[in-house]
Amino acid sequence: MGHVQKRLASTAAKLASVSVSTLKQFPPKEAVVPKAPKTSPSKQPHFFHAETWASLQPPAPAALTAFAHRIGLASIIPSPDIIQQACTHPSILTLHEQFRPSETKPAVNGNLETLGNSLLGLFATEYVNSSYPHLPTRVMKAAVSAYVGPTTCANIAREMGASPLVRWHRLPNTPTRRALLHSDAIASVPRALTALVYQHRSLLSARKFAHKFFLSREVDLRNMIKFRDPKKALAETVAKYGRERPISRLLKETGRMSNSPVFIVGIYSGGDKLGEGFGSSLKMAEFRAAEDSLLRLYLTRTPPHLVQLPTSTFPDGFGDIFTAKGPEAEYVPGDMGDSEVLFASADRTGLRLPGARSRASEDESTVEL
Repeated sequence: MGHVQKRLASTAAKLASVSVSTLKQFPPKEAVVPKAPKTSPSKQPHFFHAETWASLQPPAPAALTAFAHRIGLASIIPSPDIIQQACTHPSILTLHEQFRPSETKPAVNGNLETLGNSLLGLFATEYVNSSYPHLPTRVMKAAVSAYVGPTTCANIAREMGASPLVRWHRLPNTPTRRALLHSDAIASVPRALTALVYQHRSLLSARKFAHKFFLSREVDLRNMIKFRDPKKALAETVAKYGRERPISRLLKETGRMSNSPVFIVGIYSGGDKLGEGFGSSLKMAEFRAAEDSLLRLYLTRTPPHLVQLPTSTFPDGFGDIFTAKGPEAEYVPGDMGDSEVLFASADRTGLRLPGARSRASEDESTVEL
């Protein structure tokens, strides 16, 4: 497939999917170009814009029902109209006011997206904080963004099959508002679905939905932490915990006099080995050993069966957190970890999305320490 064919296929996949069998009249009357009257032959005819027309068409009820069954929400949200609202971005109102001002405005997912985004942030923050109690604050924020950030929401929506159901309108970039892209519109669907589960069931059901689709994924937190001077950061950390000063020791070596030597260095605090690293030079091996020592501390994970979540204290009954009634699970808070890096701490990111460099700050994937 050539470049032109790939571009056409990509563009077609982002358009609203409209089945011809669900339409009362096809082609629509807007697609028929009227003949210019004889009295004014210079009058330009009205041309039909297929992309705008397709964006204004609501999805077929059968497609919405199939989508609800596919993601396991058919018994929770039985009405296709509610699913349609979750798949309708507020940007579609611009087109609706321009081309269909006399009709009733469609229900959009603006409020649902805001509520769902807050719920996903709550669930991801408590999960990361309970699973990794020693994780630094900046890295925890980057991990939460990796679990439930805009890029992850957009990818999950595509995996759900929401691309042909989302209704949206591309908005240009302005001095007061950034451009609205397809990834932004489709990312609102999982957030709105999370809010719907909370409204129609309970907070614990919404948390279960978030854990199934978002928090069950493996995120490599090790690559999110980078150290500019791990030796000094390790010395500060060891002193903070009241331990002995770290000492580097050469454990093994080979080929010292060759052009490809390998050194293995371990770092000890008293009689305890904190970490080890290898390299083609003693300095590189010592750098990696100090980095490994810090990662062993920050990435200490609580066993999954011992993870306690604060939201488990809410009753397991239907309704919101104010009206739900039912049994409450026992919650034993864990010990808070003293894990902040005292040296060379910087909030910087390393993620760069193609064509959206200004949006890299939204998904913090790497924090330099």
